[in-house]
Amino acid sequence: MKLVVVEWMSLDGVVQAPGAPDEDPSGGFAHGGWHLRWFDDASRQWVVDNLNAAAAFLFGRRTYDRFAAHWPHVTGPEQVVADPLNNKPKYVVSSTLTAPEWTGSSVLQDLPAVAELARSGEGELHVIGSAQLAAALLAADLVDELRLMVDPVRLGGGKRIWPSDGTLQSYALTRCTPTSTGSLLLHYERAAGGQD
Repeated sequence: MKLVVVEWMSLDGVVQAPGAPDEDPSGGFAHGGWHLRWFDDASRQWVVDNLNAAAAFLFGRRTYDRFAAHWPHVTGPEQVVADPLNNKPKYVVSSTLTAPEWTGSSVLQDLPAVAELARSGEGELHVIGSAQLAAALLAADLVDELRLMVDPVRLGGGKRIWPSDGTLQSYALTRCTPTSTGSLLLHYERAAGGQD
């Protein structure tokens, strides 16, 4: 499977709590919900297209718990987002979760289990949000593609996915779409050779 990390990101690389004020206030983060004002029709369609392109989803525990509490109960216009999330296979990386309740969910204990899933499966495995997991996957050089919506805002602090281990990694830009709000929809594939 192609492992794809999908993130909403600020100009200074912050991915923490894009969707709601109470999403993740850890570390004193005070800007929860910063991302939503940058959505337009093009970015909404980008989200739906990504969800439909995924063969399966991979989550960290906190994002999984938040999604599992929300998306199975959605009706109305959000159904276009809920349907792929509810109906496709879902994997959560956790050493403590034993019986996930969201239909179609399985637990992976660690990164080697993720690597094995990626080697053995077909299609695209999408990581949505899950900053800690995305950072670990990038540090382990397991990410094949990054799909980023970068918003024209600087948050000044918060969680980021980029490893700070001094390793140089190259990516090739395969798509760049500006939105009407000034955001960019960016697709990067890992360049040949991966780490430099």
